[in-house]
Amino acid sequence: MTRPRRLAAAALVLVSALLLLAVPRPVRAFGEEGAWNPRPLLTGDARWEGVRATAPARWSFELERRTSAPARRNPTTVRADDPALLAEPFALWGGEGDLPPLTEREVFGLRRFLALGGVLLVDDFAPGSGAFGRAARRELARVLPEGSPIPIGTENVVFRSFYLLPRAVGRVEGPPKLSAIVRGGMPQVIFSDHDLAGALARSEGGGPSVEVTPGGEAQRERAFRLAVNIAMYVLCSNYKDDQVHAPFLMRRRAIDDNRPRSAPARP
Repeated sequence: MTRPRRLAAAALVLVSALLLLAVPRPVRAFGEEGAWNPRPLLTGDARWEGVRATAPARWSFELERRTSAPARRNPTTVRADDPALLAEPFALWGGEGDLPPLTEREVFGLRRFLALGGVLLVDDFAPGSGAFGRAARRELARVLPEGSPIPIGTENVVFRSFYLLPRAVGRVEGPPKLSAIVRGGMPQVIFSDHDLAGALARSEGGGPSVEVTPGGEAQRERAFRLAVNIAMYVLCSNYKDDQVHAPFLMRRRAIDDNRPRSAPARP
């Protein structure tokens, strides 16, 4: 090959390489699989068991049944000190009693999770005593010393990400508002004093595992809607800008607008 041809061939290789670099490539992102995975968060020697063990799977089922969002039917647990915590954008930290102090590795893991934009739901299974909620707030103050929970209600996107909710409920009615540590204008740690997992839990026969009080099955339906809203909030930071779910949101709004006001809301 003559020198001019060698130079031309080299130039062609260089141009081809530059074109390949200019082509957009997929970028690994937080929760890139896109499926809702309501992972229970485990700390210390805690295990995910008992009557609420089925709650995450029910959460996924209700989300898929009501929206266009995909969800994992068998959600996985994750530990606060496990690097796998960073692979998904959501975790559910629930319990009913006091907590031992988080280890330094657990504090570091949760801090990284939240720094990457993860959302944590703290669900008190026994809000009557409030022991778990107080302990979780105490430990999260170590994780996010600059953040303090504030009440959030119907003005917040969590209450209108899919359903328009007048208040928060779970297994118990609890306070009408949630609390949240808000960062960058968005709730990132959400506190529920309602035992949302208790309302979601199902027995082996498919029926409810835990009685809902005082509103019975109508209250359970409202708890389902709150769970769906939290999932949609996590999956779409602002649903108004997300076109994937627009047809479902529009259909829901049309149904709500056309329903006689005296008729009860359908599940």
